[in-house]
Amino acid sequence: MKNSIVKILAFAGLAIIFTGCSPNDDVMIDSQANLNNKTSKETSKTQAYHIRYGLLSSTGTKILSGNYDVGSFIATNNNTGESYDTYASGGFQALPKYYDGIPAGTYTFTAMQGQGGWVGYGSVVGVVSDAYLDADGYVTVYIPIAWEE
Repeated sequence: MKNSIVKILAFAGLAIIFTGCSPNDDVMIDSQANLNNKTSKETSKTQAYHIRYGLLSSTGTKILSGNYDVGSFIATNNNTGESYDTYASGGFQALPKYYDGIPAGTYTFTAMQGQGGWVGYGSVVGVVSDAYLDADGYVTVYIPIAWEE
């Protein structure tokens, strides 16, 4: 009887493997490990932050309104080198400018000069994480104005 049960379980296990997996699938023996792996992948996919860009004047004033000669704001991940750009074609842009979907990490934030060439921008290094979320749910970044005409 014991031998029959073992054969049935072995057959059932093979049937599941052959019908439920393609050659490219990873087979996880431990169902708890599979559950943890799936949860961590889903968390990392959904853990993205909303960035609000403003400017920092040469006198140290934080600017979150008005129109400025900005070509785009750029966030470059210091570990991966991946960049997230708010490029908008032409003219002056209204502040604040928003970007949705940046993963957690340490970034170098900067702005590209706009069409008029009236303002030059510096850069700032900052961390994107839960610790830097403001009351509105944004990580607010102020790009320094290096010079302006």
